[in-house]
Amino acid sequence: MDKAGILFDMDGVLYEGDNPVTGAPEVIRFVQQHNIPFLFLTNTTSRSRTILVEKLAGFDIHVSESKILTPPIAACHWLQENNKGPVALFVPPATRSEFNKLNIIDWQTAETVGAIVLGDLGEAWNFDTLNRAFRLLMHQPHPFLVALGLTRYWQATDGLRLDTGPFVKALEYASGQEAVVLGKPARLFFTAALQLLGRPARQVVMIGDDIRSDIDAAQQCGIDGLLVRTGKFRSQDVELGITPHAVLDSVADLPTWWQAQ
Repeated sequence: MDKAGILFDMDGVLYEGDNPVTGAPEVIRFVQQHNIPFLFLTNTTSRSRTILVEKLAGFDIHVSESKILTPPIAACHWLQENNKGPVALFVPPATRSEFNKLNIIDWQTAETVGAIVLGDLGEAWNFDTLNRAFRLLMHQPHPFLVALGLTRYWQATDGLRLDTGPFVKALEYASGQEAVVLGKPARLFFTAALQLLGRPARQVVMIGDDIRSDIDAAQQCGIDGLLVRTGKFRSQDVELGITPHAVLDSVADLPTWWQAQ
């Protein structure tokens, strides 16, 4: 097998909450020292890439912003090419800076918009906010519904938490519209990652803790998926009919696996 690139999920693979996964910094150094092209893919929309770089540095993982592909970055490119109207952002304040190049409008007062962008608002989601997004979607002509990922849930320090996916699906169902997904598990997101790596899918592996959004989604794009038993991993994940290329106890086992190939 000729592998020449790696895509890393972040939360649940490199760290869990505010704690690094044991061995993760050494793995990234191994990858850097061997000049293996790599990219971090994350559906995190509650933090900008600047903040993510700082967080990684706190774990002794040192990379530049260019090594992190986030849904807001992919969404900005898509909106610049496909949307002409103002954009309503349903994203956390820390993420808004990633959209500075767009015509942003206040969704609390807007009557019509060209696109609605949904990210992980966490506890800021409530009925009024969700209903406001629904009302904007129902205007004619319908604005684009842009989803920053469709992840169902994630592993927080206090347990599992709903992610963006359930709120996107609620709005799709209510409005009858289909979202443009620019985060995992969307093919567009993985295609963008491969373009940035400059490697074909058959030469790349994806390492993640989410059997659906990381492993199955990558494999649907022709990328081998390596599942780790950290983060949101549950033993029943391997019984869902999705077969990872390999299952590792943690990302710390990646160098051994890589050299064995």
